[in-house]
Amino acid sequence: MSTMMTVKELCVTTAGDAPEVLLEPISFALKAGEPLTLIGQTGSGKSLLAQALMGNLPGSLEVSGEVWVDQQDVLSLPLSERRRWWGRRLAMLPQEPWSALDPIMAIGEQIGEGHRLVGGLTTVEAEQATRRDLAHLGLEDSYARLPMQMSGGMAQRAAFAAARTGNAPIVIADEPTKGLDRGRRDEVVALLREALGSHGALLTITHDFEVARQLGGKVMILRKGRCLEQGDADSVLSQPTSGYGRELMEAQPERWPEATAAPTDPQRKQAAIERSAPTLSCTPPPGAVLSASALGKSRGGRVLFKDLNLAFRRGDIVGVSGPSGSGKSSLGDVLLGLVAPDEGELWRDPSVQPSRFLKLYQDPPAAFAPYWTMGTLIDDVCRLHRLDSARIAPMLERLGLTPALLDRRPSEMSGGELQRFSILRALLLDPVFLFADEPTSRLDPVTQRETVALLVELAKERDCALLLVSHDEALVAKSCDRIVSLEPAVTSRAV
Repeated sequence: MSTMMTVKELCVTTAGDAPEVLLEPISFALKAGEPLTLIGQTGSGKSLLAQALMGNLPGSLEVSGEVWVDQQDVLSLPLSERRRWWGRRLAMLPQEPWSALDPIMAIGEQIGEGHRLVGGLTTVEAEQATRRDLAHLGLEDSYARLPMQMSGGMAQRAAFAAARTGNAPIVIADEPTKGLDRGRRDEVVALLREALGSHGALLTITHDFEVARQLGGKVMILRKGRCLEQGDADSVLSQPTSGYGRELMEAQPERWPEATAAPTDPQRKQAAIERSAPTLSCTPPPGAVLSASALGKSRGGRVLFKDLNLAFRRGDIVGVSGPSGSGKSSLGDVLLGLVAPDEGELWRDPSVQPSRFLKLYQDPPAAFAPYWTMGTLIDDVCRLHRLDSARIAPMLERLGLTPALLDRRPSEMSGGELQRFSILRALLLDPVFLFADEPTSRLDPVTQRETVALLVELAKERDCALLLVSHDEALVAKSCDRIVSLEPAVTSRAV
C-alpha cells in the first residue's frame, strides 16, 4: 500500500509575538486505498488541518512542519505553485458550499467550467460530463439553477461535483455529508469511496460516526487541537480508549433520553381538535403565536407540501424531518413570511414585534457580514434593538464560546463556533418563535447534544415556540413534543 501524503509535526498557530497554538504538532500518513477520518470536538482544529494541507489558511495564522507529496515538501513551495495543484493533485470538498459556489453563476456552468479548465475537456464533453455528474447526485433538474435556489444539501452535492472535476488523486473532504438525509449521506459516502478507489487517498472530516464506519480504514480523534487517539476504524469507533472518545460515542442521538412529554392541558387538547381537518379559516387556537391553515408550497413544478395545518404556542417544541429537498427549509421560510405560500393562510400574533419571529440559518456564514469581528456584529444587534450588552458574557459561557472569539471575523472561526454565535444572536432578541434550520449540523455529537438541550431548555424557559429541522430522525424524536414529517406526495394533515 503506497503512501501518497506524509505529514510530519504539522502545527498551526496564530501570528504575532505571542502565538497561540491552535493545532498541536500532528503526524500521519495517507495511503492509497485507505481512508483516514478525523472525528472530534467542534473547534478542535480539524478544518484548520485541512486548510493547512491545502495552503489556504487566513493570513492571521501560521503553519509549520512538513507535508510530503510526490517527494516534495508542499509547505516549502510558493503559494502560486501550490495553487496549480488544486483540483489536479489535491482537491478539497469544502464544509461550506456557499463559500465554494459562485452565487450568480448557474450550477451547470460552474461544474462545466471545472471540467474544461481543470479536467481539460472540450465544451461539448464538459456539458455531457456535467449532466452525468448531476444525474449521479440526484440533481438532474439543477443544471440551470443558481446556488440560492437550492437547499443546503443540494448545494453540498453540487460543490462535491465541482471539486471532483479534475480527478485529483488526493481528496480532503470537510464535512461532506453535512445537511444530508441518511439516504443521500450514504450515497455521498459511496461516491467518496469510488473517488478513493485503490490508487487514491482520502482524508475525511466528519461528526457522523456512521460515515466513519462506512468509510472504514483509519480514524483519528481530536480535541482542543490535540490528537487523542488513532487506529483502525472498527476498534476506535467501537471501543475508544480516550475518555473523550467514549463521550462522543455516548452522545450519539440514538442514546439520548426521551423527550419530556408535551403538556396535555384541556386548552391544548381542544386546540388539537380545532385544527384536525384542513380549513381556510386561520382562526388561531387559544394561546397561539403563529398558526397556518391548508398551507401549500411547490417549487420547480414539484409539490413540497400541501394542506398542512400547524399551530404554535409558546414553549412548543416541534420537529420537522424528511429527505433532502423535501421542503423543510421552505416550510420554515413560509411560516416566517420570508417566502409566500402558494395556497393556504397564515396568522402571526400582531401584538408581537416581527423581530421576535426568527430563523437560525442552516449555513451561518451566509448570515454574518464577513469583514467585521463577531464582537462588532453582536454589539450592532444590541444597539439596533436597544438590548443590554451585559447579557452577552453569560450567554457566551452557556454556549461554550470563549470571549476571545469576539475578536475574530466569521472566516476565522469553525462552522460550529459560528453556528453557536447564530444561536446567541437570536436568543438576545427574546424570540417568541424560532425556526432552527439544521442548527447542529456543524457540531460534534457532544456539543450537538448540549446545544439541542440548551435550545429546548431556553425555548421552554422563555416561552418560545421552537421549530427544529433536522435530517436526523433520532435527534428530532428525542428532542421534540411533536413531529412534522415531510415526504413525497404529501397529503392533508394537522400538527
